[in-house]
Amino acid sequence: MSKLTDLPKRILIGRALRSDRLGETLLPKRIALPVFASDPLSSVAYAPGEVLLVLSIAGVSAYSYSPWIALAVVVLMFTVVASYRQNVHAYPSGGGDYEVANTNLGPRAGLTVASALLVDYVLTVAVSISSGVENLGSAIPFVIENKVLFAVLIIVLLTLMNLRGVRESGKLFAIPTYVFVAAVFAMIAWGAYRGLVLDETMKAPTADFELKAEEAGLAGFALVFLLLRAFSSGCAALTGVEAISNGVPAFRRPKSKNAATTLALMGVLAVTMFCGIIGLAMASDVRMAEKPAQELLENGAPVGGDYVQDPVISQVAAAVFGDGTFFFVLLAAATALVLFLAANTAYNGFPLLGSILAQDRYLPRQLHTRGDRLAFSNGIVALAGAAILLVWVYGADSTKLIQLYIVGVFVSFTLSQTGMVRHWNRHLRTEKNPARRRRMIRSRAINAFGAFFTGLVLVVVLATKFTHGAWVALLGMVFFYAVMSAIRRHYDRVAAEIAAAEEPSDDSVRPSRVHAVVLVSKVHRPTLRALAYAKLMRVDKLEAVSINVDPQETRALREDWERRGINVPLKILDSPYREITRPVIEYVKGLRRESPRDVVSVFIPEYVVGHWYEHLLHNQSALRLKGRLLFTPGVMVTSVPYQLVSSEAARERARKRQDWNAPGSVRRGPVEDSSRK
Repeated sequence: MSKLTDLPKRILIGRALRSDRLGETLLPKRIALPVFASDPLSSVAYAPGEVLLVLSIAGVSAYSYSPWIALAVVVLMFTVVASYRQNVHAYPSGGGDYEVANTNLGPRAGLTVASALLVDYVLTVAVSISSGVENLGSAIPFVIENKVLFAVLIIVLLTLMNLRGVRESGKLFAIPTYVFVAAVFAMIAWGAYRGLVLDETMKAPTADFELKAEEAGLAGFALVFLLLRAFSSGCAALTGVEAISNGVPAFRRPKSKNAATTLALMGVLAVTMFCGIIGLAMASDVRMAEKPAQELLENGAPVGGDYVQDPVISQVAAAVFGDGTFFFVLLAAATALVLFLAANTAYNGFPLLGSILAQDRYLPRQLHTRGDRLAFSNGIVALAGAAILLVWVYGADSTKLIQLYIVGVFVSFTLSQTGMVRHWNRHLRTEKNPARRRRMIRSRAINAFGAFFTGLVLVVVLATKFTHGAWVALLGMVFFYAVMSAIRRHYDRVAAEIAAAEEPSDDSVRPSRVHAVVLVSKVHRPTLRALAYAKLMRVDKLEAVSINVDPQETRALREDWERRGINVPLKILDSPYREITRPVIEYVKGLRRESPRDVVSVFIPEYVVGHWYEHLLHNQSALRLKGRLLFTPGVMVTSVPYQLVSSEAARERARKRQDWNAPGSVRRGPVEDSSRK
């Protein structure tokens, strides 16, 4: 069975890597950019559309506010990037927002940030994949008709790619990300050239549609609220910015410098693409509606339920390059692919944060260890499972999912920057060097402005998106917070309970006597081996115990015992209800009651079999007994194995597996032993 599962595992994720090869998985900047920044870079594919969708409530006239909203998003982006550049220099260990908040604001703030980030990472996968399926569906109708199925399949594929390791998956993601960036810049440049130099008119596929305003003539507070809601939707362009500060340990040296440079490059690229797409959408008269079937009118009549509304980037590409042209198809494919790969930001952030939280005893310890390919495999699988559930519940609809988005991001942004302000205040109280003080004061000013601005945006997001689905994200944060708090309390309670006392205690005092009990069903080789081993332990009292279920079998056992002259007393326990486990448990507890300072050692003979189906035929009573005896104080349980012939065959198969090479392993060559260098 092990061989059957091992072979496909090696084919899918590759050969296991030694721990001393961890340094080979570190990333240069050119690979780190697509790995950690694919989310904010790809968000330009849906963030402009979300802005126009909200503004469409007030009609086409409200589109004139989109450049100002874009400007506000740009200012916010540069503020956040500048703030996080301070983070990566101050905290290069990879804890990111969680470490900053936990260190400077306390464990509760740290746990709040961790809860927000975990929710955000799950939503990043769900939103990116769903949006990618929708973009791909603009060119292939079959995809949009089965978008939930395609979304789940892509999540599974992305999970397998990440299980192969960060560096290997990064190489796979680099080319599509750079192709997408190049294609968007080419579209912006060609669109600007056609509009400004050639003075040509570019028309989006929806340019001739009329837009039926849901709330026409908005003014005053209602208009301000609408603009704030549009701004909060546009802030989706900032998701994933924090991933670089969480992933500093994955960079090559100098880690902090390389991470800061990657942050700055990501900010410039994302802002330029976001503004360019908004500008081209305005120039080509793109029309978007929250309910396109009713609100988009063609020749005065609604377009109907059969109409599929393409994303803004697809409409702009059709206006600039022409619908169905090579460059249109290239950009559509690159956009869909990079949106799928944008989820990789979460695949790098979630497992790493989960490992740190597990180390701090807020999550199960299994999330702290690396898998075969030196990736945090358990965290990757957990993220995939949560994202698949979310995609299935929301039908892979990015418009519905995005309403849950960015709440967690701005919670972590705000608390992180507030923590950084306290970080600089603490260091300024002891720092005497004037040059260093000036740098700290400048950094504090940047983080203080970042905390104020992101806190203001958080209020706006909560006020404008709460009833549209943001409450679900808040509920998820509360759930994670409660679960992690409960896990920490459990680990703390266990640690206090098992801590070794400074002075001698009952655990270190030698028991008065050891009463050994060997469980017997028949006189056969496993029984004789268990008896011999129990005698070797030189216990104070040794006896064999059997359960009387069938009187004839019990009589035969007693006769065989006496005939062989086994010099160990045989005790028969009656079981009128034909139970095996209960009489043994009651007998052992009785021994403990009679002599509380004695230890009872129970020896259980067990068969070692070589096939999985043989486990169903043997050792079932032994498993139940061991499970019950574990909860009995003062009782030690020892399994005495007896290898059957089939187990020898299994051992031979295991030996062959050790000598087996994964496909391609010979071509890659052997792992070099670093100890010989």
